[in-house]
Amino acid sequence: MALQCGIVGLPNVGKSTLFNCLSNARAQAANFPFCTIEPNVGVITVPDDRLTRLVELDAPKRVVPTTVEIVDIAGLVKGASQGEGLGNKFLANIRNTHAIIHVLRCFEDGNITHVDGSVDPVRDKGVIDTELQLKDLETVENRLAKTQKQASVGGDKQAKRQVELLLQYKGVLEQGLSARTVELDKEDRKLLTDLNLLTDKPVLYVCNVDEKSAATGNVHSEAVRAAVADEHAEVLVVAAGAEAEIAELEDAGERAMFLEELGLQESGVARLIKAAYRLLDLQTYFTTGADESRAWTFSRGMKAPQTAGIIHTDFEKGFIRAEVIKFEDYDHLGSEKACREAGKLAVEGKEYTVQDGDIMHFLHS
Repeated sequence: MALQCGIVGLPNVGKSTLFNCLSNARAQAANFPFCTIEPNVGVITVPDDRLTRLVELDAPKRVVPTTVEIVDIAGLVKGASQGEGLGNKFLANIRNTHAIIHVLRCFEDGNITHVDGSVDPVRDKGVIDTELQLKDLETVENRLAKTQKQASVGGDKQAKRQVELLLQYKGVLEQGLSARTVELDKEDRKLLTDLNLLTDKPVLYVCNVDEKSAATGNVHSEAVRAAVADEHAEVLVVAAGAEAEIAELEDAGERAMFLEELGLQESGVARLIKAAYRLLDLQTYFTTGADESRAWTFSRGMKAPQTAGIIHTDFEKGFIRAEVIKFEDYDHLGSEKACREAGKLAVEGKEYTVQDGDIMHFLHS
């Protein structure tokens, strides 16, 4: 579905190291600003135990997991909104993504230079927020000037409503708040869909800590949690350096032992990928059988015909009905045949809202 999360942050906070752990793509990781000039895009497999279980049950010839795209964007600096440090290009790269993974340095290391001379993730967050907010304010003011003319000259009701909404955005941005703090209903959002504000994108904060803090976090990551408490944003603690070492281990047993030593049940990379998937408001349905077990990505709230169209547009156009089995029933009973016999297969029409984990079979003309 080509939805992307962009990794952002100040230089030398561990963005590229983290990206390298996430993807087979290799961004240059070096101890100086702007070592990543072009955004690196990685197509990342999303770990899903449900797909693993379907493979165990059906022993298919082919397995296709779902994916999410992660973009490594070069480090922003103070003044980026005015073009400092190649800022305009970086901000454009962020604008093209659908959600933001904001990496914050929460580790002390005298060998890795901090652009501001000391480790303070809350201050660093403020620098990035300010630059994005200033760029959004510029965007809003430009649109406002144009829309106010339309509203006054033509008496356009839609333009008048747009002016009201733009003034709301302008007000919060001038207070140093992000656009996502403005709560709009679906209809109002449709009026400004092309505005594409940077600070209106959903955000996930990743606290990059030292290895000993991988399981517990530290004083820096706790400061971040306190600072974003009112944002309703998820905060993940990840030790990117340790994750890089784990990524180099080919033996699953060795990886498990390393994680156990860190006090982790699951790698930070796996947790981050799942969090990115949630951040994009994505869910998964499955098709499974002897030929293929496959995970399909869809946006939360989609109806059955729309999700059928993800497989092929003809499936949506000619949609007749969907046969649906809940994963829990398939897992318990062990096969489609057993689910049919137990009455656990539901027949759904065009208005059915597909649920995360549904096992689907679409009938179409």
